[in-house]
Amino acid sequence: MNIDTERLAHLIETSDRIVFFGGAGVSTESGIKDFRSKDGLYNLRSKYGRPYEEMLSHTYFMNHTKTFYEFYREFMISTTAKPNKAHLYLAELEKRKNLTVITQNIDGLHQMAGSKNVLELHGSIHRNYCMDCYSKYDLNIVLNTNDIPRCPHCGGVIKPEVVLYEEPLDQEVLNSAVEAIASADLIIVAGTSLSVYPASGLIRFFNGRYIVVINKEHLYMNQDVTLEINRPVGEVFGELPKP
Repeated sequence: MNIDTERLAHLIETSDRIVFFGGAGVSTESGIKDFRSKDGLYNLRSKYGRPYEEMLSHTYFMNHTKTFYEFYREFMISTTAKPNKAHLYLAELEKRKNLTVITQNIDGLHQMAGSKNVLELHGSIHRNYCMDCYSKYDLNIVLNTNDIPRCPHCGGVIKPEVVLYEEPLDQEVLNSAVEAIASADLIIVAGTSLSVYPASGLIRFFNGRYIVVINKEHLYMNQDVTLEINRPVGEVFGELPKP
């Protein structure tokens, strides 16, 4: 371990209530593309005639559902991604620490690694529902069709339970996130640009002792940061002693 990871290990060990607040950069080492980096999804030339960011809006989903699903299957779903060292470390840490994972990701990798106390601010690709009868479906309903997935019961359009632009966050999840952050001793902000609201605004509720930032690029924050490590998230967690 270098001096930064030694200090991170000490902060984790001496904290009772920990929040891990993660963004797209947590999953890039699992092979999932992020959004806003130089090589991120939003900076790619769109093959659909509309910016990819626009295609993740509620309006686009409602008006161009078939094209949305073509894009969604290609860019938003990965059936080969596996948890990386960050996901695996946090799952182990949860077994002996009061840890809440708050994620902006929709890939389900934290749960795949074994984490139980996970708050998904933007939903999950693994949960889908009929917009007419509200029947629930897993990811297979989306994967097993090349067209618009429809409910076997009523024929209604099936929508991923992910938060698109123009849609509100789940209030219950939001309240739980605020409660966890407000009561934490340590918050680890990792792999996020903190540019997506209202999720990024949750950090202001932190009143604890330590703020750690792990991000490949410098992250500007209003609060005083205890420790900043500008390296890949999984790489850093891979150097920590086993929880």
